Amino acid sequence: MLNENFVGAASFTTAAGTRTASNYDAPAARPAPAAGKRRPAGRESLLLVLVLALVTAAIAVGRSGRFTAGSDLGYWIGVAGGTAMLLLFLYPLRKRWRVLRNVGTTRIWFALHMMLGIVGPVLIIVHSTLRFGSLNATVAFGAMALVAASGIMGRFLYSRIHHGLYGRRATLAELRSHAGFDAEAVHSKLAFAPAVEARLDEYARLATATGKDALGHPLRFMALGWHAKIARRKCTADAIHALRQLAAAEHWPQQKLKRRIRSRKALIATHLRAVQRVAQFGVFERLFSWWHVLHVPLVYMMVLAAVAHVVAVHMY
Repeated sequence: MLNENFVGAASFTTAAGTRTASNYDAPAARPAPAAGKRRPAGRESLLLVLVLALVTAAIAVGRSGRFTAGSDLGYWIGVAGGTAMLLLFLYPLRKRWRVLRNVGTTRIWFALHMMLGIVGPVLIIVHSTLRFGSLNATVAFGAMALVAASGIMGRFLYSRIHHGLYGRRATLAELRSHAGFDAEAVHSKLAFAPAVEARLDEYARLATATGKDALGHPLRFMALGWHAKIARRKCTADAIHALRQLAAAEHWPQQKLKRRIRSRKALIATHLRAVQRVAQFGVFERLFSWWHVLHVPLVYMMVLAAVAHVVAVHMY
């Protein structure tokens, strides 16, 4: 039985005789909106690959020897990069300046903030050519690199506690409710496959225990997604096997079997995502709070270092 503190009344166990053929023969219930969804991992991987590709290209251009940081081209590339970094402050300032609040949507401003957070550091890398002739230049570049890395980490944590990248902040109550909904759906739609219910129940217990002691066992916490993939693969295989047996016994047409397999696969994946998000939500929310405390002083340090670098360049 699923942990009651985790998903409330979401139990897979029912009295004998209460499950009917109509339960597993009906189409799977439509998943509840937003609360159990998360951005596909493929998009995050693609973004990371894109950032790494841009950084690699910037290093190659900077080290090509076609210009130096002090040349006219290098200078104006640095100005462009510095301007992009300054424009990053428009996003937080929008929340405080009433005149900017009605200009554009939060989604557009956040997308612009992310784009500038990538373009600015890339231009600074090109400008520097990774050759630092002074201490202030080294400190300014190091501070910029820390802020950029911190921003990428913040974006990752942000997406874990919000409805999508641009959505409102999720709540634990919403995620619990969604996990409970999915459990009830699985409870009725997988009555023909008790082995699948047992595996889902086992994963729920593992996720609950891992979420409660995540900071004490970080490797186990990071492996929770991997365990979900294993559980999904095994549950899907068991469900398909059971459905094929049922189809053979009741002489289902091939199209009906394919439709049932597709709906049960989606149901299993949705439930596992919801359970995983509930287990991880509190940890990511805490990490995001800590990140914010660390990120702000890093930004101030970067600004001071950049100002000192600009002053030193123009004075000497």
